[in-house]
Amino acid sequence: MTSIVRPRKTSVKMNFVRNDSKIGISIPGHFQCPISLELMKDPVTLSTGITYDRQSIERWLETGGRTCPVSNKVLKEGDEEEEMIPNHSIRRMIQDWCVANKAYGIERIPTPRTPVTREIVEEMLSKIRMASREGDRNRCSCLVQKMVVTAKESQRNRRLIREGGAAQTLSMSFENFAGVSVESLGNGVSEEILSALTMLFPLDKEVLRHVGSPESMNCIVSILNFGSLTGRLNAALVVKELVSSGREYLIAETQGLVEALTKLIREPVSPQTTKASLIAVFYMVRSDEKVASQFADMNLASLIVEKLVDSDRSMCEKSLAVLDGVFGSENGREKGCKHALTVPVLVKKMFRVSEMATEFAVSALWRLCKNDAGEVGCLIEAVQVGAFQKLLLLLQVGCSEGTKEKASELLKLMNGYREWECIETMDFKGLKRPF
Repeated sequence: MTSIVRPRKTSVKMNFVRNDSKIGISIPGHFQCPISLELMKDPVTLSTGITYDRQSIERWLETGGRTCPVSNKVLKEGDEEEEMIPNHSIRRMIQDWCVANKAYGIERIPTPRTPVTREIVEEMLSKIRMASREGDRNRCSCLVQKMVVTAKESQRNRRLIREGGAAQTLSMSFENFAGVSVESLGNGVSEEILSALTMLFPLDKEVLRHVGSPESMNCIVSILNFGSLTGRLNAALVVKELVSSGREYLIAETQGLVEALTKLIREPVSPQTTKASLIAVFYMVRSDEKVASQFADMNLASLIVEKLVDSDRSMCEKSLAVLDGVFGSENGREKGCKHALTVPVLVKKMFRVSEMATEFAVSALWRLCKNDAGEVGCLIEAVQVGAFQKLLLLLQVGCSEGTKEKASELLKLMNGYREWECIETMDFKGLKRPF
């Protein structure tokens, strides 16, 4: 059986041009993986005698396949690791075929690396633990880097590393080195460990306990402030993982964390870092008024309002979520009311970004207007920029129950200030008022 491969969609680079016409190359059938029907890069043979490309058969097994796809024979327990034998003969034949067809642009398939085993993983992690106990930062850093490279080679490697307890080993090692600030580490072992941990999300409770200890958190704050660009991103991702797991009330007590996260939002390192910081802040302020007030003291509300003027959908949703949380504190609402752009930006973002953004914008506006302490400045300004009509429209098109209640309450509060409307309302004349 042969298949004609054209240079359009294939894992092998095939840009064949001769006399301005494309030439098809026939790949021998026994060089093709029975699953992907593509040229095998790492052929392995199962106990059934059928040869597959390693990546294809591993994906088959990881998704629940327990039979040989070709013969349909049930595979014995452990076939995927113990009896997945590299077929060196077929691999060398494929490489020779690639070399013979080099003139047509076919690149030689490199000899694949030997995949890791549970024994190799255990030895690797044992060496990391030993280097950590001995305080050998250079050796630990090299070992962690090697583990990361190994994990990136394949999903199977990453799974075995995760199942071998890598997260526990890394978190304990991080805690061991956490007593030294990042400025004096030199080799950045703490950053290397955080980078490896981000590959193993979600983290279990034991791992979170080590990473969330006072010593570890002080080190994380130091990396947020003084680490490399990648180090800051990974530190922000770990903080996000910590606070999203229900430990926000403990993490928020870490000295300097509020300032460090605010700085990453004020002085962006990268879009990913900013988004991770915003999510971490959201979890910290959503149910703790004291923490929300701390972020308000850092002028986070004003900072986010200004960023909302020109931000993409993802950034806008996260920013509005944080703003809603900060307005949960009296301090946050006070600072929000004083900023000239707050109300106009909140009203403008309704229906402009997404359903989620609209609901956060309504909630933030509701917090400002409901708790206006007798002042009607926010209410009048909201009416002036068209909030009344947008809220009416929101009730007509539908929204969640919580948002519906807040929108209805806002409409009742604004109803007495309709004379302040400064927009053309003809487009909304058909809307029905809910009261």
